[in-house]
Amino acid sequence: MRSLEMLLMIFNILMAGWILFAKNKQQQRSLLFGFGISAIIMLLHGIIEGMRWPMIPAYVMSALPLLIIAVRSIRGTNKDEERAVRKAFSLKRVLVTALAVIYSAVAVALPLLLPVFTFKKPAGPYKIGTVTYDWIDTQRDEILTPDAGDKRELMVQIWYPADAKAKGKTQAYHSDIDAFAEGYSKMFGFPKLLFTSIGYVKTHAIEKAEISTAEPSYPVLIFSHGLTGNKMQNTFQVEQLVSRGYIVAGINHTYSSTATIFSDGRVAPLLMPDIKAVADLDKANEQWVEDAKFVLDQVEKLAANDPEQRFTGRMDMNNVGMFGHSFGGATSLQMLMTDARVKAALNMDGALYGELRIPEEGLNKPFMMMSADSSMESLKNATNGEIDMAKEVLPRYDHVAAGGNYWMILNKTNHLSFTDMVLFSPLFNFMQGGNIRESLSLITEYSQDFFDHYLKNEPFRLLEQNIGEQPAFTLIQE
Repeated sequence: MRSLEMLLMIFNILMAGWILFAKNKQQQRSLLFGFGISAIIMLLHGIIEGMRWPMIPAYVMSALPLLIIAVRSIRGTNKDEERAVRKAFSLKRVLVTALAVIYSAVAVALPLLLPVFTFKKPAGPYKIGTVTYDWIDTQRDEILTPDAGDKRELMVQIWYPADAKAKGKTQAYHSDIDAFAEGYSKMFGFPKLLFTSIGYVKTHAIEKAEISTAEPSYPVLIFSHGLTGNKMQNTFQVEQLVSRGYIVAGINHTYSSTATIFSDGRVAPLLMPDIKAVADLDKANEQWVEDAKFVLDQVEKLAANDPEQRFTGRMDMNNVGMFGHSFGGATSLQMLMTDARVKAALNMDGALYGELRIPEEGLNKPFMMMSADSSMESLKNATNGEIDMAKEVLPRYDHVAAGGNYWMILNKTNHLSFTDMVLFSPLFNFMQGGNIRESLSLITEYSQDFFDHYLKNEPFRLLEQNIGEQPAFTLIQE
């Protein structure tokens, strides 16, 4: 709950308690005074933070003194008559008190269950700059729409280290909450209204900030989201990596993401895929790999000659990594195996879909797999429609950690534990059974340690020191 939301809630509940129990509460001047303070807080909240529907019960409470005054004016009762009424209807007063308590509980619960969440302050020495590109691959047709002549168009956001003194407007988490709320509704199967509060979430990224000159160049990471996810879905992780000296390019895989907002305002909605076999997923992954290769091509062009001169000579294209969640994690592994430019890759809970398999001897390139313990149990025990996951997908994990690579299985986590989505509501914390913030910190710290070693040539701080069973995870290396 945001600061002014909390202040308004506390004041209104105290005011309601005073109206119910305090002596001399009949004084109209006191009621008007309470209404005035509540109205001022609500006005400031609306201007500074923005009003949202889960706060409606709290807003209604602000008008309670005016309602009391209006009722008393209509009744025209004096103090003695009111005391007599109260004594005669003590049971009614108990019921009113009970209803007030229930109403107050609902008023508090709604904004708590549907919060405007915040991201942890980036821990590194750099602030964060960001810029977004609308790129069209003229060599590829768009296969997800029936329109002949459509070319594959991608929105790509780049986050980069900014100077410590950089100032400017910080970016909203989502630029068009209506489109994204619609996408989240399709994704989770819940009403669109439940996701509108996400529109008030802010990031730490400053739009078009000056890139930091602290280092001559910075390693580059490509990020690929999960199927139905979006390029913003791992902001918790991206911001921490960028603050510690990485440039991250996040791909929005058009029509497979929550929503895609093009630079001219067009919206490409989420088209739920029709998956009937593992072969369908392997085939779909080919398009994502082509997306990643195209984006990497464009990033290389920026590194060589950025028309805005922001990235010219500032991207270390000799040290490129890739990471992704779910289907994007599978894409990261496929890119590691097929594109020589990618030196290291991290797959976060992505089933190993795609054309190529990990060979028995390992990859001969740095790779790290992170898995949720619940996801591994699902692979062993469940089928997905006509797909027998245990038979068709689980064997692909046989050599994940071969050749000295790493496989980290996190305890008390699920598939969404690797994304911002677990911050959407405290209910996710209840569903996960563990501490969400601690899990996100663990994911960030170990992903940074992995890339720091292989892209910055720094010694391990965590990975080599924690092989085996730990309280929060199991780390496997073969």
